[in-house]
Amino acid sequence: MGKTLAEKILGQKAGDIVAVEVDLAFVQDTTGPLAIKGFQDCGFKHLAKPKRCAIFLDHAAPSPKSELSNDHLLLRHFAQNTGCLIYDIGAGICHQIVVESLASPGEVIVGADSHTTTAGALGAFATGMGSSDVAVAFGLGKTWLRVPESIKVSVSGKFQKGVGAKDLILYLIGQIGADGATYKALEFDGEAVEGMPVSERLTLANLAVEAGAKAGLFAADGATKDYLASQGRSGDFRAISPDADAGYEQTISIDASSLEPTISKPHAVDKTAKARELKGIKIQQVFIGTCSNGRLEDLAQAASILKGKKTHPQTRLLVAPASRKVLLKAIEAGYLKTLIEAGAAILPPGCAACLGLHQGVLGDGESCLSTSNRNFKGRMGNPKAFIYLGSPATAAASAIKGKITDPREVI
Repeated sequence: MGKTLAEKILGQKAGDIVAVEVDLAFVQDTTGPLAIKGFQDCGFKHLAKPKRCAIFLDHAAPSPKSELSNDHLLLRHFAQNTGCLIYDIGAGICHQIVVESLASPGEVIVGADSHTTTAGALGAFATGMGSSDVAVAFGLGKTWLRVPESIKVSVSGKFQKGVGAKDLILYLIGQIGADGATYKALEFDGEAVEGMPVSERLTLANLAVEAGAKAGLFAADGATKDYLASQGRSGDFRAISPDADAGYEQTISIDASSLEPTISKPHAVDKTAKARELKGIKIQQVFIGTCSNGRLEDLAQAASILKGKKTHPQTRLLVAPASRKVLLKAIEAGYLKTLIEAGAAILPPGCAACLGLHQGVLGDGESCLSTSNRNFKGRMGNPKAFIYLGSPATAAASAIKGKITDPREVI
């Protein structure tokens, strides 16, 4: 029997325990301090691969209070002393920078952040681990894990206008549940996936962990090659795909043409509904950004819907580009001008309102429609608030109407 993508990259069959070389290990500013303590407690003096270890200051960027500023100081000093890579405030979200600049097909990537799975869109086995595990990867350049079984998600057909990758992944999570792929690799293929740009594949890989997946994987193909070339990294491409006779635990088939704009309701990602079924629910804040949907293509879609329109007077719109590169390109393309003219407030590249540390904390009883990946109670800083998850198109349409809106109504 042939090999799945996970088996090919990790070099063993599903169920095997393997020790593998880590090609990239990283932490961010909320998980980094604990990783550094673990690194020091283990007695490590040097990084195994200094230029393949990275620190990102993105979750509290810029820092809203002194305690977090001191964490930033600790991380900056560690980077200076060890020679690892560091991306300071304003550079952007770790997962976006990883795919723009660091990840390549066939690599093993571990990050002290659950959405490390994002880089699976490039054909890398990328997975989140605890800070202590990443500390060991920093020190040894290796890690161990169990090779996961794989679930194939085969997506046929073509998306309707106003429907895309975010709607697909929310629909899938709603179908299989938040634990439906626990410690499995979700491997995406099919006509709709083959035609997807990497920007949309990143959204699917990013949210794979919300179904419990260890990794979200895609074959490295022509779209991957084009994406790496667009980032000035043509030399990092290598083709990788599953064998035709690979063995999967199960196959889930989805017809893209049957999907509609989909939303996750408070307070669980797998609590999904069609946007039209929630029509009329008032929204006080819309947030477009995050490692799920803060890319140039997401801002372009939102700008195309908001062009010549205004946000609802009782709904504030926050927009956070996922990286400095995205910010600059969005400025050049005029997307930010369009969004600002519509009433948006532009935040620095970073996680911003996503985790509720700053830049968009909700008030009691308020509801937010976010393009993020999590809507747990208190996620955006207030357990008395409500978070709905949707696509950039749904978010833009809802910002105009001031209530949850199927984007097909305004496109």
